[in-house]
Amino acid sequence: MDVELTPDQRAFVQKAIDSGRFTRAEEAVEEALALWERRERRRLEIVAMIEEAEASLARGEGRPMSEASMKALADEVKQRGRKRLAAERNASR
Repeated sequence: MDVELTPDQRAFVQKAIDSGRFTRAEEAVEEALALWERRERRRLEIVAMIEEAEASLARGEGRPMSEASMKALADEVKQRGRKRLAAERNASR
């Protein structure tokens, strides 16, 4: 497959080669594709999590959120974190 880069893309790749980041343009393209692949996998994971969350809500498993409940949830998370940290510190002594 032949891919034609724009002048700006060619200059960008050449700058990376000149700086020693890559030795060949193909390396830059391979890295770009690897990054795109990772990003796409992560995007699919996020879509799956959203779909699961929506299904959970449809099953009535959610809880209403308000400013007060958000603060309460944050306090709960902080408490759990503090307890875990204290337990870890005690275990390392």
